[in-house]
Amino acid sequence: MSNYAEEMVAPMREELVQVGFQQLLTPAQVDAALQQPGTTLLLVNSVCGCAAAGARPGVAEALRSHGLRFDRMVTVFAGMEKEATAQAREYFEGAMPTSPQAAILKDGQLVHLMQRQDFLGRSPEEIAATLSSAYRRTVAAS
Repeated sequence: MSNYAEEMVAPMREELVQVGFQQLLTPAQVDAALQQPGTTLLLVNSVCGCAAAGARPGVAEALRSHGLRFDRMVTVFAGMEKEATAQAREYFEGAMPTSPQAAILKDGQLVHLMQRQDFLGRSPEEIAATLSSAYRRTVAAS
């Protein structure tokens, strides 16, 4: 059972779909996406204010202005698809579950994780710069 009405979260989902993210709704979809070779950007979406003010616009800004290119971009929604979200967090190597989260994975292995505290009180531009720096260190460098 989800915590929120689908009508409420639909615009929050669409914000990511519009910039190229694929929704993952089941644990099997999560594993299928995250176990592929290449680079993956995974966003744990949320209804919280820091997702609305920071995470979603910050990730969109990073993609638009910083030229980040991933083999796939996927998202799960905390509080909605709970099993899929729990499965995604299995890839975060013991990190505390927070919402939102943004993870860069390479060949199914976590190489960078942004937690809720990385989004709180930060502008979309600051978030985009952090994500871009992590991308350059972990993806573009290899």
